[in-house]
Amino acid sequence: MKQDFTQKIKYKHCTPIQIRFEDIDIAGHVNNAVYFSYLNYARMVYFKEVIDPGFDWDKFGLVIVNMTIDFYEPVFINDDVEVCTKVSKVGNKSIEMIQGIFKKSSEDKIPVAKCKTVLVGYNYSKKESLEIPSEWKDMLVEYEKNIVIK
Repeated sequence: MKQDFTQKIKYKHCTPIQIRFEDIDIAGHVNNAVYFSYLNYARMVYFKEVIDPGFDWDKFGLVIVNMTIDFYEPVFINDDVEVCTKVSKVGNKSIEMIQGIFKKSSEDKIPVAKCKTVLVGYNYSKKESLEIPSEWKDMLVEYEKNIVIK
């Protein structure tokens, strides 16, 4: 399964991650709960760089409705790590993201974890779902080139 996802998914957007001392658990590696903060950080960088750096999140937000992660390799404090992010599907109200966490080595990227997240457009003040803006769909299709639009 690890090799399958590295061969099939082509990422254009990767975000370097700084591993902090506090990320390390008693086993000497990055605690599995910390991976979610790495993924969240990379997701925000992706949206700022691909959609709009000055986007007003108060007018339109996203909430996570599903998130699954598969772990393959441990990460240690001296590892050089990045999170690569791709939007794979966009629906009327939802966005599906695929993210891979990789350790960089001299020869290659070593897959550490893979995550699939489904986000839904959301109005925080009204507490209701919203449609994904058509401008977002256009920008995502332009950037990724091979998104499935539902």
